[in-house]
Amino acid sequence: MNKQQTSLLFCLLMDAVGYASYAVPFLGEFADIIWAPVSALIFYKMFGGWKGAFGAGFNFIEELLPGLDFIPSFTLMWAWNYFGSKKTNSTIIKAA
Repeated sequence: MNKQQTSLLFCLLMDAVGYASYAVPFLGEFADIIWAPVSALIFYKMFGGWKGAFGAGFNFIEELLPGLDFIPSFTLMWAWNYFGSKKTNSTIIKAA
């Protein structure tokens, strides 16, 4: 398993943990109060830079507000990084 696959699996796991708070009725939103800052910190550490800071803020708000836990923010950022880097690399190769 390469680094990209491991990273994707970790992102899917983080999104699943964020969504799992809905498994216990009425407890989910209280669990999100604890999970939101933890998730945002992990998000920033994982992606870093301005994307990580912006994504961490978005992730924090998404986890804290009721009804938005279904948004797979970790996986979306992984896709942005993965497919964005492929596009950038192909543009550089074509320009040379």
